[in-house]
Amino acid sequence: MLLASAGGNRVPVIARLVQADEDTVREVIHRFNEIGLAAWTLDGREAVLPQAPPGGTPSLLSTDDEDFVVATATTRPTKLGQPFTRWSIRKLAAYLRRVHGRVIRIGREALRCLLLRRGITFQRTKTWKEYPDPERDAKLDRIEQVLDRFPDRVFAFDEFGPLGIRPTAGSCWAKRGRPDRLPATYRRTHGVTYFHGCYSVGDDRLWGVNRRRKGTANSLAALQSIRAARPDGAPIYIILDNLSAHTGADIRRWAKKNKVELCFTPTYASWANPIEAHFGPLRQFTLANSNYPNHVVQTRALHRYLRWRNANARRPDLLAAQRKERARIRSEKGIRWGGRPLKAA
Repeated sequence: MLLASAGGNRVPVIARLVQADEDTVREVIHRFNEIGLAAWTLDGREAVLPQAPPGGTPSLLSTDDEDFVVATATTRPTKLGQPFTRWSIRKLAAYLRRVHGRVIRIGREALRCLLLRRGITFQRTKTWKEYPDPERDAKLDRIEQVLDRFPDRVFAFDEFGPLGIRPTAGSCWAKRGRPDRLPATYRRTHGVTYFHGCYSVGDDRLWGVNRRRKGTANSLAALQSIRAARPDGAPIYIILDNLSAHTGADIRRWAKKNKVELCFTPTYASWANPIEAHFGPLRQFTLANSNYPNHVVQTRALHRYLRWRNANARRPDLLAAQRKERARIRSEKGIRWGGRPLKAA
C-alpha cells in the first residue's frame, strides 16, 4: 500500500491492487504519515496496524457528579423548586447546567446514556392506598388464625357486581383475522343485579344468589344459608368486608345468637377475603365474551357454571385462573396480605 502510494497511485487503484477496502487503505496511509514506520509490527506473515485510541471527548464528570445527576433525576422536580411534576431529558439537562453551587454540563444523549448505565429508566407511576383502619393488624391476624386452625368451619361472603345486560368483550378461538364478533349495543335497559356469593373454605364450594340490590336483608339471607351449611350447631367463622349492609345491628344480633363470628377484613384489604380469588374465574368464564338477552338467562348461566365449578374444583385451568386472580389482588409482592413486610427467615 505504501509503495503504491509513493509511486503516485490513488486510493481506489491501490485498493483494487491489494484487494482491500478503500477505508483501510486510507487508514494505513494516514497512520504512516503520522508516526512513520513505527506504525507497523509484524505478526507472522502479516503486518498489523496498531489500534488508535478511541475517539470522542473524554467524560468530564466525576463519580460524585454522576451520583448527583442520578439523585436529581430520581427526585420530584417540585421538591427542587421546579414548576412541573416530572423531568424530561431536556429539562433535566437544563436544570443541571444552572443548579446552585454546582454546574454540570452534559448533553441530552450523554445524559440519557448515563441514566441507562446507572439503571434509571422512564417508568409509569404506580398508585397505592393508605390503610386508615386502626385495627388492621388485629383483623388480619384473626383471619389468618381461623384459616389456620378451623379451615373446615371458615366461610367467606361478598357481593359480585353490578351485573348489567350488555355485550361483554372477551376472547375465544377463531380463524386468523376472523374473530368472533359481538354487537356494539351497550345500552343498559334491564337494570343491574348483584351476585351474593358464599364460599366454603374447607369444602372448596362456591354458591350464591342474584339480587336486585345490596342490603342488610339480602346479606342476612346469604349468611343464613352459610349457617345452614353447618347444621351441627358448631361455631363458624365468616370472613366479609366492612360494607354497611354487613355491619347492621340485625346481622350482629343474629350472628351472636347462632354462634357465628364475623371476621371483618380491614379497609382496602379485600385480598384478605378468600372468595375474591374465585370471582376472577367467575367473570372470565361466564361474563367475558357474552351477550345475554336478560337477567334470567344470565343468572341461569352463572348457576350452571357454579355447578360445573363445584364438580371440577381441582381442574388445572380453574386453579390457574384462581392463582392469576389471587396474584392480581395481592399485587404487592413480598408483603404479607398486601401489608406488613414478611419477617426474615
